[in-house]
Amino acid sequence: MTLASGAITDVAGLSVGHAAAVGRATGCTVLLCPEGAVAGVAQRGGAPGTRETDLLRPENTVQQVHAVLLTGGSAFGLDAAGGVMRWLEERGHGFPVGAVARVPIVPAAVLFDLWLGDARIRPGADTGYAACEAASTGAPAQGNAGAGLGATVGKLFGIARAMKGGIGTTSLKLGRHTVGALVAVNALGDVIDEHGRVIAGARSEDGTRLLGSTAAVLAGAGPAAMMAGMATTLGIVATDAALTKAQATALAGLAHHGLSRALNPVTAHDGDTLFALATGGSGTPGDLNALGLLAAEAVARAIRNAVRAARSLPAQGGSPAVPAACDFQA
Repeated sequence: MTLASGAITDVAGLSVGHAAAVGRATGCTVLLCPEGAVAGVAQRGGAPGTRETDLLRPENTVQQVHAVLLTGGSAFGLDAAGGVMRWLEERGHGFPVGAVARVPIVPAAVLFDLWLGDARIRPGADTGYAACEAASTGAPAQGNAGAGLGATVGKLFGIARAMKGGIGTTSLKLGRHTVGALVAVNALGDVIDEHGRVIAGARSEDGTRLLGSTAAVLAGAGPAAMMAGMATTLGIVATDAALTKAQATALAGLAHHGLSRALNPVTAHDGDTLFALATGGSGTPGDLNALGLLAAEAVARAIRNAVRAARSLPAQGGSPAVPAACDFQA
């Protein structure tokens, strides 16, 4: 399966690191911008688990962030942000509060992966710190890495018929500006390709074929009762254009359109949180419509990359084995 090219680290000044918790398929992914980047956020899913998102509202004081964290472990995983803050503080990065300290600004969002293995194991501060230590300006690993380690898709008919999600990235360039996306794909619905064909999603009862969740529901199959919050697709889009906080917030909203291009169906619990970062590295403002077009397309391509790069998980701790898209290719 061919992956879309590029990575969010094609935006100069950004680095990405993954780290795994020991003993279970879960972890976290950090995007570092230690010199600061203007940021916005759009939360549209029904089960968000977040940290430091209110300060991204355009009217609020802080203008820049120093990292963004995507993590597994549900709400417990927010502890990993403390490790990212510690790493940044040790290196003198953060929002200056007089002579008292510099406070690193690290918005974070979590996905639900507790049903895989021992739910007592989840990312913590040490995992967040390790992700920072691993950060690089090179193209980050995709599929089973960082926040994508325990991500799954196709859960509309129950977790026993789900498939492996993951984390994906890509970038696009238009004129002087680059837009990249980094997405942790943990959707309730299926992932579809550019032609609307299912790549990964709910499987038939015997597990041997891809069902097509939307078609199955329209044909009368009833979705399974699900635990709240079991679907959480998270992501970051970043650009080197110079944007205000209000424009970054609008860009995050436009990026959500990429979900409907690559997920089918998009449910009330998908697309919980998408962040948008603007480094200003190009030295020029960008046309928001053009940037939004690139952001949505980058999100869609990153979602597909995530499942195309993913590999299966064995049964663990009472949870079933989770096959990957590569297992269904002829």
